[in-house]
Amino acid sequence: MADIPHILSSIQAGPVLDASISFREYTPLDLSVDNNALEGIDLSDPNACQEYIDSVLAGNNARVAYGGYLERRNLYSGNEAFSKGEEPRDVHLGVDFWAEAGTKVLTPIDGEVHSFKNNAIKGDYGPTIILKHTVKGVVFHSLYGHLSLESLDGLYPGKPFKKGEVLATLGTPEVNVNYAPHLHFQLILNMQGMQGDYPGVCLVSEKGFYRANCPDPNHLFSL
Repeated sequence: MADIPHILSSIQAGPVLDASISFREYTPLDLSVDNNALEGIDLSDPNACQEYIDSVLAGNNARVAYGGYLERRNLYSGNEAFSKGEEPRDVHLGVDFWAEAGTKVLTPIDGEVHSFKNNAIKGDYGPTIILKHTVKGVVFHSLYGHLSLESLDGLYPGKPFKKGEVLATLGTPEVNVNYAPHLHFQLILNMQGMQGDYPGVCLVSEKGFYRANCPDPNHLFSL
């Protein structure tokens, strides 16, 4: 079996957001159930969520807040799609990059379009693009969620994108299905036959499977 973390760490990836934003202007963000600072804040309200993120950005003199891999969150509470059955679906499988709507999304490594779709149900991704990559004989995918509708224009399966090329822009809450503006970035090994969509949040009981199939993006970006 390929050593996926080692392969990802060996890739010289570029930034996934506007290259004019320095990595020095990025700051970690904790939206986990363990963060006491979130007590009393309704993260499912995009305005309340944005207000909290803005306070973190201002406090750290930053333009982008990032984090969230395998983080358990209250962000999805109150949405039936995440609370069916006895166990809530609240483990986040990607890394979020919180920035202003309209911010450019870049292709961090060479790839081609696998699929795309507007997942327009509240709580989903909204406009979504999935790229396919092949590195050292290993095929994997990267998912970009919460984009603008215009980001889907002109796409087709197999369309190539070079590292550093503009792939998309971030959508507004009205388009990204009720979230504060951000990019959901997720790595996926086996797409399991899905097109334009893949789970970005899982049950705690499913974490072992998804941890293996959705490697930590931090290996790619060294954040």
